[in-house]
Amino acid sequence: MSIEPITGRYVSINVQGAPRRIYFEEAGQGRPVLCLHTAGADTRQWRHLMNDVEVTSSNRLIAFDLPWHGKSLPPEDFETQEYLLTTEAYIETILALIEALELDRPILAGCSMGGRIALQLAALHPEKFSGFIAIEASDFQPAWYDIDWFDRPDAHGGEMGAALVSANISPHAPSAERENTLWMFKQSGPGVFRGDLSFYTRDDSLIARLGDINTSKTPVHIMVGAYDLTCTPDDAKRTADAINGSTLVVMDDLGHFPMSEHPKGFRPYFIDALNKMPPRDAKDLS
Repeated sequence: MSIEPITGRYVSINVQGAPRRIYFEEAGQGRPVLCLHTAGADTRQWRHLMNDVEVTSSNRLIAFDLPWHGKSLPPEDFETQEYLLTTEAYIETILALIEALELDRPILAGCSMGGRIALQLAALHPEKFSGFIAIEASDFQPAWYDIDWFDRPDAHGGEMGAALVSANISPHAPSAERENTLWMFKQSGPGVFRGDLSFYTRDDSLIARLGDINTSKTPVHIMVGAYDLTCTPDDAKRTADAINGSTLVVMDDLGHFPMSEHPKGFRPYFIDALNKMPPRDAKDLS
């Protein structure tokens, strides 16, 4: 029997003037790396890397569930609200969590919508971070599907979401991890995947901000799976080309959820990405 090194706790923050009880997990020590899950999912997507001794020996990985996701409950009176994630609320949540956990300029690693918001923060609040790892991230992707299908009384939203997700997982992903990844989406709360996709497919404000990102102060590394149908390698390249000084890698054999669907395949790419980020004792010489 072995006990994993991941520990989970709760922290209370305020977002948009209201309290939020946030669940977060962490493992490791050293340079802080804040990890963001994809739309409709939760921190379990990062569990493999958080159990990787080579990664955690010098990096403190921290992953949290956004409100409405995983173990972070919705706000009070949520039954009277329509959940629609916004760029403003997303950014406020991340910055409030950094303050609450007293993180000193962490690296921000986000996937899918997490990668999108990482680039927003690179443009708007670079001083809060030491670097950005944007996974399956692009400037904007309009929906090629009807997001309302994920919150209907005559359909199981979780299973509908898993069907969409399945098309974005690489055929090279191990069967067990494919099914584990899909299971997270099947467990998504009613309307949560739809609310996340509203942010992902309707907010195009990042496009005009890409030129504001200064990679000489905070490096930006973009990663994209070769089998990603939602954020394709061409989409990622277009975005990287618009960020002067950013770096880009196309990951063979991986899809839209690399850390979850194919952890062994993703591992060397993520370690390389961490190596591109400033060490913990790096000083801002600007």
